Amino acid sequence: MNPEKIRDILERYKAGGTTLPQALEELKGFPSLDLSFAQLDTQRELRVGYPEVVYCAGKSAEQLRGILEHLVKEGSEILATRATPAHFDAVRGLSPELRYDPVSRTITRRRQGQPDAPASYIAVVTAGTSDIPVAEEAAVTAETFGRRVERVFDVGVAGIHRLFHRLDLIRGARVVVAVAGMEGALPSVLGGLVEAPVIAVPTSVGYGASFQGLSALLTMLNSCAAGVSVVNIDNGFGAGYLAAKIDRMAS
Repeated sequence: MNPEKIRDILERYKAGGTTLPQALEELKGFPSLDLSFAQLDTQRELRVGYPEVVYCAGKSAEQLRGILEHLVKEGSEILATRATPAHFDAVRGLSPELRYDPVSRTITRRRQGQPDAPASYIAVVTAGTSDIPVAEEAAVTAETFGRRVERVFDVGVAGIHRLFHRLDLIRGARVVVAVAGMEGALPSVLGGLVEAPVIAVPTSVGYGASFQGLSALLTMLNSCAAGVSVVNIDNGFGAGYLAAKIDRMAS
């Protein structure tokens, strides 16, 4: 239930185009909808600006279909993260506009009539190629919610000259998402080079002593560069969502 749909129901009722019982029937699933296995937060877009996002890991294909069936009917943007091909096979028939991206592991649908992406953009930067799946989750998240994204991949500190070749593009971003595993140094480097806020994303990429991303997480949390904020290990979605909100609020 998005602001446009609420406004349409209220205006039709005010103009006499619908009765009170009909309006109440349309609002029946607001502010939440009980699916027994899930409680859909149909008021979320009104509160925070973006609709509820579906985390697919641990959900059966049937449960995901039940959730997305309602979201498709409501006409909102759809973003489902950590989705498998089996998840997509279960829901692809709900709408021809649903898309599955195997790299970011997302199922998406953009709302019809959504305005073009703004001139401002978010730079999503990775230290290595192995960090791309998490970076793509961040990028797809921001793009689903109408933001423009520029991707800069494989420019980590092991060959830092590669970063300098792309620095003008990164410096032009309103927000920078820096994705790195191993020792996780890239966000600190960027924090000392760019004016924009940097959202650091530690990944579980690395050998044994990286402790599945814990080493990168601690490096990022202990960054001496100001203006760097950190999300959880492999949480590309969290970084992309925050970057989208910053870019949107500054527009």
